[in-house]
Amino acid sequence: MLTSAIYRSRQYWRLLLLSLSLTMITSVHAQSPQQVRFATYNVSMDASNYLAFEDIPKQGAKALASALAEQTQQIKNIAHVIQRVRPDVILLNEFDYIDAAKGVDVFRKQYLAVAQADDVKAIDYPYVYIAPVNTGQPSPFDLDRNGKKERFGADAWGFGLYPGQYGMVLLSRYPILTEQVRTFQHFKWQDMPNALQVTVPGSDEPWYSKQAMAQFPLSSKSHWDVPIRVGEQIIHALVSHPTPPVFDGEENRNGKRNHDEIRLWADYVNDADYLIDDNGVKGGLASETRFVIMGDQNASVESNDNVDGAILQLLNHPLIQGDMAPTSKGGAEHTPDNPQANTHTASWRKRADYVLPSQFGLTIVNSGIFWPTKDEPLYELVQKREATSDHRLVWVDLKVN
Repeated sequence: MLTSAIYRSRQYWRLLLLSLSLTMITSVHAQSPQQVRFATYNVSMDASNYLAFEDIPKQGAKALASALAEQTQQIKNIAHVIQRVRPDVILLNEFDYIDAAKGVDVFRKQYLAVAQADDVKAIDYPYVYIAPVNTGQPSPFDLDRNGKKERFGADAWGFGLYPGQYGMVLLSRYPILTEQVRTFQHFKWQDMPNALQVTVPGSDEPWYSKQAMAQFPLSSKSHWDVPIRVGEQIIHALVSHPTPPVFDGEENRNGKRNHDEIRLWADYVNDADYLIDDNGVKGGLASETRFVIMGDQNASVESNDNVDGAILQLLNHPLIQGDMAPTSKGGAEHTPDNPQANTHTASWRKRADYVLPSQFGLTIVNSGIFWPTKDEPLYELVQKREATSDHRLVWVDLKVN
């Protein structure tokens, strides 16, 4: 009886100590900073990469579904790059908006979940966010003022030859709080205070009619605020893909739209009260909120195509860490006579793709651009546009404070 009592007593203390130990470990883990890798990658996975130009309007987004089903080498190479860099959260720009079962799910299960080289591991992204975009959505107006109402192309609400072209998808290894996602696909350009005005060159006449502006969305694709739970904290992925500031005329309608699309995030992190999301909720982010602005912003401090100061709205913002640019040796090699070439993220020699964390709650640990040099074995993944994309994957490692 005494032996049994002693045994029970020892067991009690062992269990108590184990419980206390687990509690301490859990507590330390909850308080310890976590490191997470955010990335953005314009993957060029739209129909223009898989079809002749004249066939694009006919087949549209079916082209991506077919390319995925056919195990296209370009898509395998894109998966290979992602497996090399291994981001925890990655935004894919120019991934057509199609049914997930034929699109992003195929990419996850048949490409990312399959090792693309002997010395690389497969990668799993259990959490996905995808939603409609404005590109290729027909308008009833002659938006480019060429005398024709063509609905698609330059007369669509965002340039595209079919609905969903140049879409976006966000992949995450951490839980996405889907019910808390905010989108601004339908926010009207005219509802932004002091928005840049587009006028007919040489006059004060508005380029767009009142009827068109009453329906005109600011976002050429969409703007998403996607909250992601990382340990005990929430990080808001603020993702978008503003229109290129070119392919227009003296009126500079695309350049001005690009500027104001970028401005939306600058105002959003300041909790601007004029903003109204697609569910009618007003305002932006509350103060002391962790966020990362991600995407192909189609803007560079080196470019004369942008409206002056377009990207500086983010790079110089007091709430954003915009002073540390990721670099690569491959970019420097690509344009050796340009001192900023190591920051370039596209083969056309500009920094266009950004991962910009908040000043609050996040510390930059490391960063980079996947751009191998010519003497490195992985150079074949970026040697030509057809190999992957004319953009490079950009990543930033963050410590969550």
